[in-house]
Amino acid sequence: MPGKLGVLAGGGPLPRQIVEHCRRQGREVFVVAFRGQTDPATVDGEVAHLWTRLGAAGPTLKALRTAGCRDLVMAGPVRRPSFGEVRPDLTAARFLGRLGTRALGDDGLLRAVMDLLEREGFRMVGLHEVLPDVLAGAGVLGRHAPDDAAFADIRRGLSVAHALGQQDVGQAVVVQQGMVLGLEAIEGTDRLLARCAELRRPGPGGVLVKIKKPQQDARADLPTIGTRTVEGARTAGLRGIAVSAQGALMVDPEDTIAAADAAGLFVYGVDDTGVDGALAG
Repeated sequence: MPGKLGVLAGGGPLPRQIVEHCRRQGREVFVVAFRGQTDPATVDGEVAHLWTRLGAAGPTLKALRTAGCRDLVMAGPVRRPSFGEVRPDLTAARFLGRLGTRALGDDGLLRAVMDLLEREGFRMVGLHEVLPDVLAGAGVLGRHAPDDAAFADIRRGLSVAHALGQQDVGQAVVVQQGMVLGLEAIEGTDRLLARCAELRRPGPGGVLVKIKKPQQDARADLPTIGTRTVEGARTAGLRGIAVSAQGALMVDPEDTIAAADAAGLFVYGVDDTGVDGALAG
């Protein structure tokens, strides 16, 4: 049996899914919950945990060591705070000092944090190593399939999303009839979809393309969709969602596919290792 798992819990339901999965497997967990980020339901029911703030690196490391954790996993989105909100303690300030004046995107910053944790003696594991069933499969994942027009929009979205990801900016783009309606930046996918609901054009609806960045570290911040994404896509008038096959996470996969089926949306897993030849349709 693997040793106790430390969960660095962002928002959403994924951290709680890890807790429940580990309980079913008989594996102990310790959750680091961040104020203003983590859903309080994550630590309901006598879950060993620490509530802290993002900038309190010293107490976090001490709590993880005291709990006996060696393996750590990051799960759930974290809203990037301002420097003033973080209020870094001495340990965090030393870490930030090592970064210098480099401007880091989300992926670069997460990799830097993981490097720090591994230098402190922990082992970072990917969410897919803990919950292997949450990785999206390839091809048509529900009852509905893209048509030729949707495949054209997916190809366009892949090209744009690759360029976006190379700059470590975002993971998602919405395309309708070849026109880019919106790009994901710091606001996240839910707000991207809300913006695009106001920008949709007459005619066939568009698609959400959400793929991992070319330099993405699989241990953190893989693109994620769930029932809320499906609802946002439906409200935005989209026809479907394309995600990285074996490179994107699906929160509650059965529920997510069922929601897409009920909404008449397709969910399609693409090979995003390259744009040309990524799709068979």
